[in-house]
Amino acid sequence: MNLSRRKTLSILGGGAILAAAGAGYRVTRMPKDAVAPWVMAGGYDDLRKNVLSYAILAPNPHNRQPWMVNLDTPDEAVLYVDTDRLLPHTDPFSRQITIGLGCFLELARMAAAEQGVGLGVDLFPDGFDDAALDGRPVARMLFAGAATPDSLFKHVMDRRSLKEPFDTTRYVDRGALDTLVAAALGTQVGGSVAKAEIDHWRALTRDALRIEIETPHTYKESGDLFRSGSREVNANPDGIDFSGPMFEAMAITGMFSREVALDQSSMAYEQGLAAVYANTDTAMGHVWMVTPGNSRVDQIAAGRDWLRVNLAATTLGLGFQPLSQALQEYPEMAAHYAAVHDRLAPGGGTVQMLARIGYGEAVPVSPRWPLEAKIANARTGNG
Repeated sequence: MNLSRRKTLSILGGGAILAAAGAGYRVTRMPKDAVAPWVMAGGYDDLRKNVLSYAILAPNPHNRQPWMVNLDTPDEAVLYVDTDRLLPHTDPFSRQITIGLGCFLELARMAAAEQGVGLGVDLFPDGFDDAALDGRPVARMLFAGAATPDSLFKHVMDRRSLKEPFDTTRYVDRGALDTLVAAALGTQVGGSVAKAEIDHWRALTRDALRIEIETPHTYKESGDLFRSGSREVNANPDGIDFSGPMFEAMAITGMFSREVALDQSSMAYEQGLAAVYANTDTAMGHVWMVTPGNSRVDQIAAGRDWLRVNLAATTLGLGFQPLSQALQEYPEMAAHYAAVHDRLAPGGGTVQMLARIGYGEAVPVSPRWPLEAKIANARTGNG
């Protein structure tokens, strides 16, 4: 869950923040270490590291960055999942985590192609049990042959998940939606910008968000990943960050912390809830993805195409935010999960992703662990 920065400032008391600034606190710090990987992308002499420096910028659930890569074999990179970064409550079958790994693989392929190099991907080379992610390789990436650059790659550094309210005076036309649908290479992508559909999905995604927040174990899983202020974000550049001058000051004054956000009797909780509803309630269209099955290979394919759809939105200046709550497979969400599938996959299949689209203000990049922290030890997948 991400609070709207503008709304939180007005809600939680701009006066106290200004007072903190006036008292001499340094409230302008940004988590420079945490965003350094965006600056360093493409700056490595080694081809594989150069490619991977882009791949680590891929979107992923709760910004867990669940990838580890082994580089022991020349001209290869072996991708593992970091099992310490799973989300057992909101993502009990690690479906969303696997989609994030698919995003990583597609971005790696695009980065290699940008340098004219092909990237072959052998999924689950040591065999795999679809029921679980474990320490075996997720993919072996082989750098060989030639490749043609992908036109979407030039927008990688501008890609964001826009977690702010959209401008409800700016409409998304059908042509823009067609561009997003066309970006996928194999999965079924659909969407709508019709008012009746927008109203339906606004209401459903809002209620699904409410359920995730009101379900103690799922909200706590998210809350445990809150990072507040530049020091905390730099120390742990993953999870759900609350950084920038406003949250720096709020952390200093004690107005915002992980404990405050988890306290359902607090003003921060109540007003924060209204702020995140402002996101679902200002959707100006929706886009979704359906796969015929729900194997790990299907989930990887969904991730690869989802990255492409996100980049296609970026080419149009279109805001894009995944709304995954209704697709989560825990008991409290079962009715919404069924409703989404009845509407979007009535003939069968799995709805892998759902997002809102619209136009909104520019937002900064998300924190990332440096590439060096994601290089794994041989054959173990552990850093």
